[in-house]
Amino acid sequence: MNLDLILQNILNPPILFFFLGMLAVFFKSELSIPQPLPKLFSLYLLIAIGLHGGYELSKSGIDIYIFKSLGLAVFMATLVPIYSYFILRIKLDTYNAVAVAATFGSISAVTFITGITYLQTIGVEYGGYMVAAMTLMESPAIIIGLVFATLFAKDKNDKDNKEKTGTNWGEILREAFLNPSVYLLVGALIIGILTGQKGWDSMEPLFGTLFKGMLAFFLLDMGIVAAKRIYELKKLGLFLIIFAIAMPIFNASLSMALAYFFELSKGDAFLLALLSGSASYIAVPAAMRLSVPEANPGIYLPLSLAITFPFNISLGIPLYYYLINLLWG
Repeated sequence: MNLDLILQNILNPPILFFFLGMLAVFFKSELSIPQPLPKLFSLYLLIAIGLHGGYELSKSGIDIYIFKSLGLAVFMATLVPIYSYFILRIKLDTYNAVAVAATFGSISAVTFITGITYLQTIGVEYGGYMVAAMTLMESPAIIIGLVFATLFAKDKNDKDNKEKTGTNWGEILREAFLNPSVYLLVGALIIGILTGQKGWDSMEPLFGTLFKGMLAFFLLDMGIVAAKRIYELKKLGLFLIIFAIAMPIFNASLSMALAYFFELSKGDAFLLALLSGSASYIAVPAAMRLSVPEANPGIYLPLSLAITFPFNISLGIPLYYYLINLLWG
């Protein structure tokens, strides 16, 4: 792989701020982001990417190509947690396998946003409708994970308990489709579609010009949080650490092959691969804590946040783009 691709990604101010946050923890600096602000940064990024995606979608309209792209996104979001679960059952019990599989079957919005920034830096075009693809990919893994938790309860007592208490599917579906990140993304996307060019022009100074600066603040905080989680990795074992790196590469490669077969553009294929190779550290952990309390957050959260997320935004992005270039030329 061309070293320039790696350097071009890593030597990007928001990425460097991520590593600056990690170093603050390693060097025992007292650097911290006041607690209400990280939530504000998250809300900002979700609104910005949703609005811009809706605006782009209002320009392009919806055609067969877009339906094909969105269909591939939903297919990958459905397939990944299924085969991930059966791989994880080699080492984990049912509930932890469900939680980790759902985590890696869903997506990371910040990884996606970082990928968009990378494409903009190197001048590669992509479709705004990929924001809709990201939104569609967040929830299927949650639903599949909860179905698997019900179907494969690890012993008869667990099954009997679930039958007695019942599975609250209304609450599960609400959590899957109306969790804050999905709700805000969809809402911003719809607003972007409805307001079009005029709406985006009025919001661009805040949600366009300032975007990279806010992303730098957010990744600085993420670096601090990720570094604190790294200390938990020694409890996980080599199998799970390898899984957290190898599975994203496999998922991304599979989606690339499908994108090539269905003739997606280079930029769209890259973003689909990046989404397929990412792992959730917000929506799915929240859903698993609510609906699968038997799963240990000390397993699925460090895997996604302390291994897969740093890998994807530093090495994964240039690796996936390099593979895309091999296929697309």
